[in-house]
Amino acid sequence: MQRLRIASLLLASSLVLRAQDSAPVTDAVELSPVTVYSPDVANQDPVASYATPITALRFEPLVDVQARGFAEGQSDISIRGGTFENTGFSIGALPIYDPQTGHYFGELPVAPAMLSAPSINTGADNSINGWNATAGSVAYGWSRIRDTGFVSAAGGSDNLLRTEAYAGYTSDKKLAGRVLAADASVAYSESNGSRDFGDHELTRYNARIQLADDVSQTDLFAGYQDKFIGWRELYAGPFNSRETDDLQTTLIALNHRITYGADGDYFQAGAYYRRNDDEYQFNRAAPNANFIHQTDVTGGGFEGRASITEATAIRYRAGIVADKIDSTALFVAPTRGRYDDRTQGYAGAFADHTISLDADRSLVLTGGANYDASNRSGSAVSPVAEIALLQDKGALKRLYVSYAEATQLPTYTALNSNSAAGFFRGNRNLGRSESKNFELGADTAVSAWTFKTAVFFRKDENLVDWTFNPLVPGAARIAAQGDVDTLGFESVARRSFEHVDLVFGYSWLHKNEDYLAPGTDSFYAFNFPEHRVTAAIVARLGAGFEARMDNEFRVQESNALRRRNDEVVLSSLGLYYSVPRVKGLTLSAQVDNLWNTYFEEVPLVPGPRREFSLGARYAW
Repeated sequence: MQRLRIASLLLASSLVLRAQDSAPVTDAVELSPVTVYSPDVANQDPVASYATPITALRFEPLVDVQARGFAEGQSDISIRGGTFENTGFSIGALPIYDPQTGHYFGELPVAPAMLSAPSINTGADNSINGWNATAGSVAYGWSRIRDTGFVSAAGGSDNLLRTEAYAGYTSDKKLAGRVLAADASVAYSESNGSRDFGDHELTRYNARIQLADDVSQTDLFAGYQDKFIGWRELYAGPFNSRETDDLQTTLIALNHRITYGADGDYFQAGAYYRRNDDEYQFNRAAPNANFIHQTDVTGGGFEGRASITEATAIRYRAGIVADKIDSTALFVAPTRGRYDDRTQGYAGAFADHTISLDADRSLVLTGGANYDASNRSGSAVSPVAEIALLQDKGALKRLYVSYAEATQLPTYTALNSNSAAGFFRGNRNLGRSESKNFELGADTAVSAWTFKTAVFFRKDENLVDWTFNPLVPGAARIAAQGDVDTLGFESVARRSFEHVDLVFGYSWLHKNEDYLAPGTDSFYAFNFPEHRVTAAIVARLGAGFEARMDNEFRVQESNALRRRNDEVVLSSLGLYYSVPRVKGLTLSAQVDNLWNTYFEEVPLVPGPRREFSLGARYAW
């Protein structure tokens, strides 16, 4: 059956390519006018809930979304085989994170309509643009507000109901020569879940005010999300526990960006406050107050690029992030952590120097370093260096080699959990993690196809992982620290035809470690696909119909904690119909987990069953 599913996907792709072989082409992938949150995936809306910033990453070739129940409910975001805490997030000039646990790094209570498509930073780009992330980072920008909007509603399997509304408004009058605009969004979702005790109820409210002109944009944002999710063995398995997580996340952010000239020079600065209230229950039938947490984070920073000469430019950044936690489980005690608040600072400077080789070729030399410091640990200097060959003619557009370092401090769940008892055993002595990334990559264009390819070797030192030995009486997840070597290859291919858009991705990973004792397995650092293939297909069928399909085939690294299925095909299919007599009205039918495959994206966490929805969206 597995081979039949793979063969059917390959056959569908080959038929699409053959049918479109003589059709006009364009240079870039452009999906339909339906709201697009990412050009790398086909289905822009999920089935199980309303769209969140995580939705655009579900089938992203460079990102592995490891969901519990459904991606928008709770997800760990992994890049290049890193753990859920090795990935950073930012919006505008600001890195945004949760100090309690990396499980909540992606809890961004922002409507995707207010954001740009995500940019995935790895290697040198991650070291220059990311923060507190050793494997990779996801960067969003604030979108320009327009006089547009939509309302949508859908229902489906397991008593699913989801609704969302978004509206943007721009004023005819200008303030200090800049356009005043505002947008707002509200979204709601509920379902019984595809498995028993897998129910959820999510609500999100957003509002934003914007001042903008041709070269600058200032955004003031406020967002709130209330999220209740239930799932068996959500975090603490393998005890067949009926767990729940109840989150309320508030984000207030201010960001200003101004662009100088046509050379890419800019300055961007901002500040934010994020609060996350979390109540976790191991057994919903017997709730208690053992796992109640509140985290507060305040951050501010700036970044930019400035041309010094015609051939030389400087990139720079600096910021400060202060956090604190109030928790019934994560506090200071002899068998727990040493502190419950922390301030971190960062700064970086990087020079780009361009050497012209001839009329069509140039060499760009990049060098610099980041400085990271904290009042709770020592500081670190992380160098970055890259040499890139750029070409205007020929198939090869860019060839580069780079070396980059990055550092990260552990979160409070790892630091302050009781080291002697409980489901999650912490280690108050965990230190700073560091990564060293060596990389060779190329961007090419052949016959209207574009390719981005990279080979990398990452050396993680003192990486924090969670381990488990099921043979030990009273076994628990234990925070451990060790060294991991990762060798990887990744490639993304794109092409747009007249009626079809294609995005294919492939990645291969291999790892070694020095910290797992016999009989002990890793929940996160060794929860990765050895081989992963993604395929996003958008077909404009005519007469107002459009089909969108996302696919993922993965051969998972063997892990004794996973109960079955190391090889899996996961597919999401959507059929959309633009009603010709009602401009802006689109009807949809969607299916997630099309093949109804059981797969534990996180070991010991049951995967969801097939889900479907029928919906309508009216846009103006």
